[in-house]
This record gives sequence, C-alpha cells and structure tokens, in this order.
Amino acid sequence: MAGASEGVVELGSHPRPERALPPCALVIFGGAGDLSRRKLLPALYNISLDRKLSEHFVILAFSMEDLDDESYRALARKGIEEHSRRPLTAEGWRSFAPMLHYARGRFTEPADYQKLKKTVAELDRQYATGGDHAFYFAIPPDFIDSCSAGLKDAAMITRPQTGRPFTRVVIEKPAGHDLASASEINDRLSRYFDEQQIFRIDHYLGKETVENLMVLRFANAVFEPLWSARFIDHVQITVAERDGVGSRGGYYEGAGALRDMVQSHLLSLLCMIAMEPPWTTDADAVRDAKLDVLRSLHPLEPEDVAQWVVRGQYSEGLVEGEKVRGYRQEDRIAPDSSVETFVALRCFVENWRWAGVPFYLRTGKRMAKRATEIAIQFNALPRILFNARPRAPLPPNVLTIRIQPDEGLALSIISRTAGEPVRLSPINVDFHFKTESPDAYETLLCDVMLGDQTLFMRRDTVEAAWRFVQNIRDAWEAAPAEPAFYSAGSWGPVESALMIAADRRSWRVF
Repeated sequence: MAGASEGVVELGSHPRPERALPPCALVIFGGAGDLSRRKLLPALYNISLDRKLSEHFVILAFSMEDLDDESYRALARKGIEEHSRRPLTAEGWRSFAPMLHYARGRFTEPADYQKLKKTVAELDRQYATGGDHAFYFAIPPDFIDSCSAGLKDAAMITRPQTGRPFTRVVIEKPAGHDLASASEINDRLSRYFDEQQIFRIDHYLGKETVENLMVLRFANAVFEPLWSARFIDHVQITVAERDGVGSRGGYYEGAGALRDMVQSHLLSLLCMIAMEPPWTTDADAVRDAKLDVLRSLHPLEPEDVAQWVVRGQYSEGLVEGEKVRGYRQEDRIAPDSSVETFVALRCFVENWRWAGVPFYLRTGKRMAKRATEIAIQFNALPRILFNARPRAPLPPNVLTIRIQPDEGLALSIISRTAGEPVRLSPINVDFHFKTESPDAYETLLCDVMLGDQTLFMRRDTVEAAWRFVQNIRDAWEAAPAEPAFYSAGSWGPVESALMIAADRRSWRVF
C-alpha cells in the first residue's frame, strides 16, 4: 500500500486544525551556533517556502560571534544549502533573507540586554509584530538562568495574558543531567516565566509519524479494542543510530545514551503508545495522559537494574564495509571512558490496561542500521486448527510503526501460500507515506508561534521521566562496572540479547 485511497482522510492528517501563524519576533539565543545552522534556520526557510510565515515576522540572532546582518545571512545561507530538506532557490532566498537580523552580545552581560531590547523594539516597529516575542534558547543549559534574568531585568518578559502580545521561551534538551538539576532548572525558569510560556522541545515529538500514533490509535476502531494486555504480548521500541558520536564527544561524555535518548525520546514514544485516550486533543489533556503513563512505570530497584538494564559501548568494527573507531578512540573521549553508547531495558506500565505486558526499550550508536520503530507483538495463536501441528509454531501478528527513515506502518498477518499442500506464511500489509513530511523542527516552531504546547514537555512530565531514569543512574553509580562492549555495525552487546531471551523473547532484526 503506497498511500491512502482517494476520498478518505489520509493517515497523515494533523489532528489539530491548521491556523495562520501570528506576527512574531523570534529571537534565537545562540543564533550563530550549530543547532541554528543545522536545524532552526533550514526549518524556518522551509516554513517560509510554504508561505506560512506572517508578513509581520522577523528573526533576530543573538550571539557572541563577530557578525552583522549581512555576514549572518551568509552563514544562514550556507546552513540552508547544506541541511535544508528542500534546495535553496533564488526566489526562496530573496523572500527569506530580509527576515534575518543579527545582534552581537554576551549572555552574561546586563548591558547587552539593554542593547538587545532596543534592537527588538526597532524590529517590532519595522515589522509591526505587535510586541509578540518568542525567545529560543539554543544554548547550553548553564546559560538558561543568566539569559532569563537578562530578559527580565531588561523588561522584555510580559506575563501571560489572554490574546496578545505574548512572550514565549523555547528550551532545548537536555534540561539538566539528573532529577535534581532538572528540577533546579525548572525552579529557575518559573521565576521568570509562567508554565504556559515555556516550550520544552523534544524534536522526536514533532515527527509526522509520532503525531500519527494518536490518529492510528484513536481514529481507527480496529486497533483500540486490541490495545491492552488481553491481546498484546509485548512492545519493543528501538531507536538505532548508525553514526558514532562524531564531533559531539565532549557533550556525550557528560550525557551518555541513558540521559540523551532514554530519558527523552524513548520514554516519549512509550507514552504515545501506552497512554489512555485523552478526553480532547487540547494540549493539557494530551499531556495529562502522557504523565499518567510515566507515573505508572514500575520503579526499577537496584536488583531490577542489574537484571533488566544493559549498558553497552561500541568498539571498533565495520559499518557499510568500512572500518570505524571504537568509542574510546573518538575525539574528546577519555581512553578509559565507561560512558554508555547503548542501553536496553525492560519496564512495566502498572495500570489496568497494561498489567503484565513488558515494554522493551533499546537505543544505541554505531548500530547495524539507522532506524526508529515501535513493534506491537500480539499474543501467540492457540495450538489448534492451522497452528495445531506445524513444523514450527506460526509467528504472532506484529504491528510495526516505522518512525524513520522509511516512515509508515506494517501489519504482519498469516496467509495461505498458493499450491498444495496447504502452506501458511507471514506476509506484511505495508503502508508508506508518499508525500515528503515536514521536518520535526518545522512543526514545532509553528506550534511555538501558535502557542500550542501539545507536542512539548510539561514540567511535571519532564521530572517524572527523570525520576524513572534516576533510579537506573543511581544503581550504576552505586555499583560501577565496565559497559558491555559491542562491535560497531552490530545490534548491540550479547548481554542485550540474553536479557530479552530470559523472557523467552527476542529482539526484532530489520
């Protein structure tokens, strides 16, 4: 199946009505940095190509590099040429470039915020933004407090109100390195911003297929009645990366896969799969449903961590036929580093719907393939009729949701193979998204301007996720050990396979 039939609502339809983007001045702190060049500016360019931006929209980069408007536009153009999902065109650039402006300043210098205030006021008048401001903190977490304080002291933060003007702030992950630091960051943010002004971004939640998880579950009567322990044997969530740490060695040494991926991306996907139907698609109703999942996760005690959590680290190996370095040989990595580049774990959502159903999560760098998928395996067939005396038991039905790179879904069913005698074999009913999906940052940036927090993490949800992960971190620190090593280009350490095999199950290979 290549796509949806004519005359029906496509699976890719957005569950929220599309609205025109309001006037806005978007101020990007760290606007000359890597995140802006690789993600934010290409996303904004593509939004501009789609003619979604208001004519009263302006982008101001605030950063420490010695640039002016023209040199910043040159930097932005290069980033768009290299990283945009659609090619840079002369017409597209002529429309987009005038929106770009630059203000040089230091994040810790109060006088620079007074200069920033004057620049923003001039742009507000020039573009008639009406005083609507969104501040994107594309900066290390250590600067969040000083930037927030600088904005407040310069009287650039308006308290939340009905209508306009608005002030919003976007926070990039990771928001902290453990539960205590995440709570501290949230406490500090709350001194300057109301919770409804804070947009904590997780780009995985902006992916089209992740958004479609709610549509798949709650707009199709065939699935929701089966979505429980009565019919589902287990769930596997895999986020596999083929690349190594690359130039992010310094960051990764302080993060690791547990903090970088499990705490945010994998638990977010788990919430989308396991949540109860919200009473509405409004932001807080959806986020309440996700929070209930995190609060229902069985806390992992030290003995659980030892048995059901595997941490690994890639060693040298072959990726697409080329020899690659091990993690300890990468740039800016300690030669005896014990930081994990792979995590696999088993967890349970302890509520009525999911009682007894294990959720297996795994993520790793330098894996055999780049892929993110969720596999829902239904219960095995009873040993009667066609499954009474087969040479091997018939495999169970599996619903696979592919999030990247080949977005779509597949349902594995048993079918008769033509010929005599009767032969049965699994086949896939496969759906691929035909149209090119917007980049996740395109969706999320539009939602920031609209004030829609559905796809953003609320404070209580962030801290609930950290609380679950903190138990694992504490157990590792209490009993330090070498990570399990695995060859680059493989599916992870053998200990991961043994962990799931203890439940008489196995990881999917794809």
